[in-house]
Amino acid sequence: MTFTFKHFTELTTNELYDILKLRSEIFVVEQDCVYNDLDDLDKDAIHQFLVKDGQIVAYSRLLKPGTRFNDYSIGRVVVKESERRTGLGILMMEEAKSYILKNWNPDKIKISAQKYLRKFYEDLGFKIVTDEYMEDGIPHYGMLFEKQAD
Repeated sequence: MTFTFKHFTELTTNELYDILKLRSEIFVVEQDCVYNDLDDLDKDAIHQFLVKDGQIVAYSRLLKPGTRFNDYSIGRVVVKESERRTGLGILMMEEAKSYILKNWNPDKIKISAQKYLRKFYEDLGFKIVTDEYMEDGIPHYGMLFEKQAD
């Protein structure tokens, strides 16, 4: 399994369409959440995705400070329902962290994590740094991954 990392301007129209379709399937339809997914941050993002059998089945976007947060961040994390519980989400997050650490060398990475995924992200080294809050009608925590000193 090889994840692709592309800046917005490098995405093909088909890749962009498939990314937006997957995000809509999960965040809007599956989670029954009406919100504006097209928030202009995609234009500044590195898009991480995995193609399997011609379909994008996993995706996240990586952002630099000053876009969504003051820290580097990973967001819009999705895995197609048929691919869940296979370890794909863990692999994707580990590769996203590695990409950020290798290419941007930050001290920390911030995420806005849905509450029900708290343990998933804690197991990946993220720690809760905010009280629970509502985002688009879904409970979330602000979480931080801090790079360990060498």
